[in-house]
Amino acid sequence: MKQLLLPIIAGLVLLLAGASIVRTQPHRQETPPPSPPPQAPFSDRVAAVGLVEAGSENISMASHLPGVVERVFVVAGQDVKAGDPLVKLDTRALEAVRAERRAELASRRSAVVTARAQVARARAALSEVRRTLGFAEAVTDPRSISAEEITRRRSAVEVAEAEVGIADAQVAGSEAGVGAAEAALRSVETDLARSVVVSPINGRVLQLRIHPGEFAPAGPSAQPWLMLGSVNPLYLRVDVDEHEAWRVRPEAPATAEVRGNADLSTPLAFVRYEPYVVPKQSLTGSSTERVDTRVMQAIYRIEKADLPLFVGQQMDVFISARGASPSHARLRQEPSDPVAASVR
Repeated sequence: MKQLLLPIIAGLVLLLAGASIVRTQPHRQETPPPSPPPQAPFSDRVAAVGLVEAGSENISMASHLPGVVERVFVVAGQDVKAGDPLVKLDTRALEAVRAERRAELASRRSAVVTARAQVARARAALSEVRRTLGFAEAVTDPRSISAEEITRRRSAVEVAEAEVGIADAQVAGSEAGVGAAEAALRSVETDLARSVVVSPINGRVLQLRIHPGEFAPAGPSAQPWLMLGSVNPLYLRVDVDEHEAWRVRPEAPATAEVRGNADLSTPLAFVRYEPYVVPKQSLTGSSTERVDTRVMQAIYRIEKADLPLFVGQQMDVFISARGASPSHARLRQEPSDPVAASVR
C-alpha cells in the first residue's frame, strides 16, 4: 500500500493541474465580422480600389507671394464661391512701398507741370525775339539799324527755338517719368491684390492646414496648406492593375461599396481614362498585394449623391469584365491626328 501511495498522489496532482489548465483557458467563440465582406455583383469582374475625389479634382491652393498669414477667412468644410477670399498675407511692407510709389508719382506729376511752364516761358521768349526780329527786318532804311543787329536778333531767335525744343524734351521726359511711376504703383497694387488668395471655383474647403502667423510659401508645396474642390458631384479615381487594364471597357457597368459597410453601394458612371499609367500608390494592405506594379487610373462619377462619403475615402470597386477578350486590348481611342496615325 505504501508503494502505491506516491503514484496515487502524483496522479491526483496531475489531475488537479489538468483541471486548472482547462478552467483557465479562454473560451473561444466564433464571432461574426463587424461588417460583411464586399460582395461582387458580377461573376466575371475586375476588382480595384477607388479613391473619392472632388468633381473638379482636388485643388491644392498656393500663394502668388511668400509671406506671413495675417488672416484666414474660411474653415474646413465651408462652401465658397469663385472669387471669395480664403487667406490674406501680411501686407504692411507692400503698403509702405505703395506710399513711396504714390509720393514718387506725385513728384513726377509736379515735374510735368514745371516742365510745361518752362515750355510756355520758352515759347513766350521765342515770340518776343521773333517780333523784335520782324521789326528790324521791316525797316527799309539801312541806316536805321545795322546788319550786325539784325544778325544778333536772328541768333536770338535760333537760341529761343532751341530753348523751346529743350523744354519740349523735358516735358516728354517728365511725362515718361509719370508713366514709369504709374507702372511701379500698379505693380505694387497688383502685389497687394495678389496677397489675398481667392477661390478659383465654386466649391468646398476640403482641408485647411494654415493659421494666422504661419508662413505661406509661394508656389507648390509638398503638403498643401489649403485644399479646395467641387463636391457636387463626387468622382472616384479607380486604380486598375496594369495586368487587368485591358479587361476594363468604358461601357461596362461598375459599382463601388463603402469600406466597412458593404450595404452602402452605388453604381458608377464612366467619365474618362487617365492616358498615363502610373506607379501604384494606394495600397490595400493585403499580404499578396504587389507593390512594384503600375496602375491604369479610370475616373468614374458616383451616381448616388446621398451616400455618406468624404473626399479621400477609399471604396471597393467592381467592374464587369463580361465579354472582355484580348481584342479589347487595342487602343481605346483611335488618333484623329494624321501624324499620330502615321506613327502608329
